[in-house]
Amino acid sequence: MSPVRRCSRTACALPAVATLTYVYADRAAVVGPLAVHAEPHCYDLCEDHANRLTAPLGWEVVRHSPEAADVVRKRSSDDLEALADAVREAARPAAGGIVAGPDGATGRRGHLRALPTPG
Repeated sequence: MSPVRRCSRTACALPAVATLTYVYADRAAVVGPLAVHAEPHCYDLCEDHANRLTAPLGWEVVRHSPEAADVVRKRSSDDLEALADAVREAARPAAGGIVAGPDGATGRRGHLRALPTPG
């Protein structure tokens, strides 16, 4: 399998440069930069198909095309911020803290379990 994502349109072998997502609640077809990961309900499009896309009657086509440098900077900034938030959340103590069991062993804290010191 090729590491390059291809256009989702039938018989088009060009590399994908944009992602199409339908927002049914807003009756909008959103064309934006290529998503980081392929999603099951999104369509990757080549440049030609992304530019020629039209929406059904009563729908709106929303095109989002930020500058390439902004995409790279924002993506890495967002990724770093999300990672920092996840680390902070994991380090935050549980509501009840560590609970001692009936035998004096410490209990669970989120998905982690503290074990008593052997001795």
